[in-house]
Amino acid sequence: MNSNSDYHFLFKVLLIGNSGVGKSCMLMRYSENQFTNNFYNTIGVDFKTKTITIGEHNVKLQIWDTAGQDRFRTITCSYYRGAQGIIIVYDITDRESFENVKTWIAEIDKYASESVNRMLVGNKADITERREVSYEEGLELSRQYQFPFYETSAKSSINIEAAFNHITKNILNREIHNSKAVVKKTSNLRLQTRQQQQQQQQQEKKKQEDLCC
Repeated sequence: MNSNSDYHFLFKVLLIGNSGVGKSCMLMRYSENQFTNNFYNTIGVDFKTKTITIGEHNVKLQIWDTAGQDRFRTITCSYYRGAQGIIIVYDITDRESFENVKTWIAEIDKYASESVNRMLVGNKADITERREVSYEEGLELSRQYQFPFYETSAKSSINIEAAFNHITKNILNREIHNSKAVVKKTSNLRLQTRQQQQQQQQQEKKKQEDLCC
């Protein structure tokens, strides 16, 4: 799908989290169904696109892979603006990446839209022998912030598609709800305007009748 007519919605989704948690691997697995261990840390920002069908709607995703290193934080701050969805990723074998989730949430609160859809993902779920963060800890944190939660593995392709599709559906539902609210508000305004015009016409008519008498 290459032209704007091939999709109904365009959503910008960010992947954020500490360096090395596997954001680039998740992005490659979802967009190209490929995996490689030979990834270098993302410099600045990279993005890929994917178009999926949800119900009757074709949705084009722009998925942005932001650098996790602190020295690139100033570069990526501007990319929060305009995002409809943000996936916060930690590495289940790296407790520090999990403990930094709250810092990333603070970044979202500071730079992103208040209505942005959020999701928490614990990546590298296939490396069970090196697990430092339990599933229950991730689930509890997600419930604390009322985020959807998945454990994923880009290497084994576990829950990658499910996670991206889940946040896309949530964004789509919000956008459709907002569109209907705008249409309803516009319809109400038109109705009010029509009623006001009718009242004015009736008042003018009454004035004309009074003058005639």
